[in-house]
Order: sequence, then structure tokens, then C-alpha cells
Amino acid sequence: MQDTEAKQEKSPKPKYNMWQNAAYMISLAWREKEKKVLVLAFLSAVFTVTNSLVGLYVTPSILGAVESKVPIPQLIVIILVFVGLLMLCAAASSYIGANTLYGRIQVRCAIITALNRKAATTSYPNVGDEKFKKLCTKASEATCSNNQATEAVWTTLTNLTTNVLGFILYMLLLFSLDPWMLAVILATTLMGYLISKRINEYGYRHREEVAEYENKMWYIDGRAKDYSAAKDIRIFHIRPWLEELGAKAMAAFMAFHKKANGVYIWGRIADLILAFIRNGIAYAYLLHLVLANGLSASEFLLYFSAVGGFTTWVSGILGDLTTLHRQSLDISTVRECIEYPEPFDFESGESLEPDNKQAYEIQLVNVSFRYPESRKYTLENINLTLRPGEKLAVVGLNGAGKTTLVKLICGFYDPTEGQVLLNGRNIKEYNRRDYYRMFSAVFQDFSLLAATIATNVAQTEDNMDMEKVKACTEQAGLLSKIESLPDGFDTYLNRMVYENAVMLSGGETQRLMLARALYKDAPVIVLDEPTAALDPIAEAEMYEKYSEMARGRSSIYISHRLASTRFCDRIIFLEKSRITEEGTHDELLARGGRYAELFEVQSKYYRKEVAVNEEKER
Repeated sequence: MQDTEAKQEKSPKPKYNMWQNAAYMISLAWREKEKKVLVLAFLSAVFTVTNSLVGLYVTPSILGAVESKVPIPQLIVIILVFVGLLMLCAAASSYIGANTLYGRIQVRCAIITALNRKAATTSYPNVGDEKFKKLCTKASEATCSNNQATEAVWTTLTNLTTNVLGFILYMLLLFSLDPWMLAVILATTLMGYLISKRINEYGYRHREEVAEYENKMWYIDGRAKDYSAAKDIRIFHIRPWLEELGAKAMAAFMAFHKKANGVYIWGRIADLILAFIRNGIAYAYLLHLVLANGLSASEFLLYFSAVGGFTTWVSGILGDLTTLHRQSLDISTVRECIEYPEPFDFESGESLEPDNKQAYEIQLVNVSFRYPESRKYTLENINLTLRPGEKLAVVGLNGAGKTTLVKLICGFYDPTEGQVLLNGRNIKEYNRRDYYRMFSAVFQDFSLLAATIATNVAQTEDNMDMEKVKACTEQAGLLSKIESLPDGFDTYLNRMVYENAVMLSGGETQRLMLARALYKDAPVIVLDEPTAALDPIAEAEMYEKYSEMARGRSSIYISHRLASTRFCDRIIFLEKSRITEEGTHDELLARGGRYAELFEVQSKYYRKEVAVNEEKER
């Protein structure tokens, strides 16, 4: 625990300070054409201060009029004027309060949109970056409600403006009384602010620790609610274990906040002591003026109220600064997340327009790769060329590096050493998003959108070519199934969102992924074991289907089942991070190496599977 605290104490300071973040929010409101947020905040401050000044003068003025024995009609007029001013300020404040929320929500939504865009478009290596993921967690928390920093900051800025205006006006009123008294008030409140500021930084210094606790709780909560895990939870009696993990994570989270509150309470105690000293000195001095200089009752009441009001304004300013500083830490986290460095070139890279009529060659030259924080290379010294129109199979046992190889070819990662070339040019030179358009890919962990079947095929709802959607699903062998559904291509998938959604079988989902790949119609097709859940015979049939559809285009087929890719022009066998064998299926068998050895082991199961199927057909 002490090591954790030491590490947290050394956490870097926020990238942006309090005033930079305040300026950022103001400029954001301006850019989002929500200037009313700024105007209403200023008007709210003006009317609040005006209301306070009217309240300050109302009783002393009436008391002074009574002391001066003004006529009754004049006294009534004075009272009515003050009542009218108070009603005007109250009405204006009520109107502003009723209309200020909408613009603030709009600004917060703009930040949420920026965070979502960052998450959806960030360079792929950032997806696995723990620092980036923790920033996303904290940034999401800072935007999740009206009370969080990205919206609550407007209330703080409004209050700060109010307190500053009030401070200036009350200071002008009290300056003639005694400058030393003002100095005492300012000094004690400033000390309280500095103490609170230091204490409130505790949360920021420990933000990564908090994010770790929150991630654990959210993960456990998500797994408990994940319908895909429902069978495992019941069969293996996992519920008590999940509850135990959840309880431990919650206990750690609550223990941290209990400790944090123990730190915060010292700030409140210090503030209470300083407030007692500050107010005691001010009130003692006023009593001295009454006794020694004969202050009138109305003047005493005015200055007595002004001292209390001035103290409130000063305390308010410093309290708002403390709150603004705390909120600034969250806003800085949001900005750091949005501005997190991108290892890839996007808009700044050279544009690339994929063309199916053009021949593309992809080369890996002396490529080695290891994941961050790992000492071991996943791939070492890989030299590989995917020729135009070639069907290339990448096979090997689990953990051989097949998926990592695909990620390098597709540009999800850059090599630790070596280069990936497209027609002789390093892919780092291109706009990486343009480079992604080179590939139609189906991965092991493909995603189905909570949308219609047509949308899942086209991956868009704008300018969808329905004729092409139908043609692709027909080629994939799924058209008859779709047409048998009551809503056809408008049938929704994902029952977690739509009650009337359908559940496709494993084979049907595979065909839907094939249709999606065909619709994109990219120059290179990549299949990274998308059929791993199917039996070997079904997988081989599906790969043959993909091969038929990909005729004339370069394609890469990844599998740990050696027989599934025997139709390919060339097969490379990965083992221990390297390409150990290369050739056609027949050439590798004739060589009698590791590929042939594993094929013989696997083929026993294939032959058994075929025999069982033939027996069933009889």
C-alpha cells in the first residue's frame, strides 16, 4: 500500500492549469455557438450581486429614514423602491435559472462527442494502452451527469464572477473604514484557500488508483450482466465468486474514499479555525467604532452587514477557486484523453485511394514485433511478400503469432523493427484510415451491430446500395434465409437492444460476415480464423466459399487447422515467432517437416469426422 501511495504521489501534474481549462470551456461554448451560456452566466452574476446590494442597504436605509423622521409617504416610497428592486432581481434570476441548463448540456454533449470520436478513431495501439484506457475511464466519469465537472464548471464560474463583483463593490464600501481590517480578512481567507487547494489535490494524485478500483467494479458488473456468460455462470456456479470479487472491489473502493475523506476533513477544520479568527477581529473592531466614535445605528447595521457580506464574498471567491481547481483536474483529464498522442498519421499522411483494378503487393521486410511492456518478441525477422491476386495461408498452433502478423499487415500495429511496404512504399507514409480501406477483413472477434441486417452488411445507413446488399448476401448463401424473415433485410439483430430482433446461427453469422466483406469490395481479403467455432469440415467449406468469392484478389487466410487452407497458392507455417516452412500444401507434405507432422495428427480427426458424416447420410 505504501508503494502505491509513493507511486501516486509522484504522478505528473495535470497538463493544463485552472485558468487554461476555464478558457478552454469558454472557447468551446463560443465554438459550439452556445454564447448564451456565457451571457446568462454573466447576467446571473450581475443580478445576484444587485440583489445582495439591495438587501444590504434596505434595512439601514429604512432605519436611517426613521431616524431622520422623514414623512410617511416618503418612507413608503423608499420601501416600495426596495421591494420593486428585490422583485426585479428575483424575477430575472428565476428566468435565467430556468434557461441556463440547455446550453450547458449542449456544451457537455460536444465534449462527449469528442471523446466518443477519439475512442472510435484512435490509433489501434492506444486501444490496448493502459494509460489511455484509464484516461478514458476518468474522462467518461467527468462527463456522465449534470453534476460532473464538464457541466458543473459553469455554476462555479458563475459563482466566481458573482463573488468577484461582490468583493469589488463591498471592498470599495469598507476601504474607508480601515484597510488593515481588510488585510486581515484577506490574509486569513487566503491561508484557508491554500490549505484546501493542497488537500483537494489528493484526489488527482491518486486518480490512477481510483480508476483501477472503478475498472474492476465496472468489469465485474458488466460480466454479471453479460448474457453471453449466462450459461457459464450457471453451469460453473460462478455467481458466488463474482459476488465475492465485487464485494472486495467495492470494499477497496470505499476504503480509499474513507481515507480520502479523512484527508479532506483537515481542510475543513483549518477553514473553520481561520473563519473564527477572521470574523472575530472584524466584529471586535466594529464594536470599538460604536463605543469610541459613536457610529449611528443605521451605519453600524450597514457596516456590520457589509463585513459579514465581504467575508462571504472573499470566502466565496477562494471556495470557488478551490472548486474550480478540483473541476479543472477532471477537465484536464478530459482534454488529455481527447488530445492523447496518435502514433499513426491520419489526415497528415498521404492519401490513398484503393482500386480493385490495380495490382497491390504487400511486403514485410525484416519485421520483428513485441508488445509494449513485453520483453519477448511475438514475431522475429519476418520476410514475407503477398503478391497481387495470391491466396496466402498462414497456419500454425495457437500462440504462434498468426493474428499479430495479420495486425501488422493490416496496419493496426507498426513493427518494432523492420518495415511493412505497399508497392514498395512504407505504409507509415499513408493516411492510415485510407490504408485500412485496402482490406475486407473478418476476424475471430467480429462485431454485429444492433441494427438491421442490411446495415450490418453495408456498415452504414447513408447511401446504402440495396441491390449490392442483396447481391452480396446471395453470393454468401444467406439470401433465402433473409427473405424468409418477416421483415427481410429490415430485420434487427441484437435482442439486448431490440425485442423483436432475431438470433442468427453460427453458420448464418459467418455468411453474414462474408456478405459484409464482399460489400466492401476491397483489394485484399483477410480472414483471421473467423470460423474457429465451426467443425473442421464446415470451416473448410466456408473457406472454399471465401476463396470462390475472392477470385482475382489478394487474400490471406489464417487458421490453426492445416487442412482448411490447402486450396491456397502458398502456405507459411509459423512456429516460435518465425516462418519455419513455406510452400504449397503438397510441397509441405512431401517435405515431411513440422507441417506434415501436425497435418497427420489433425487429419485423423478429419477422417473420423468424414466417416461419421457419411454414416449419417446412409
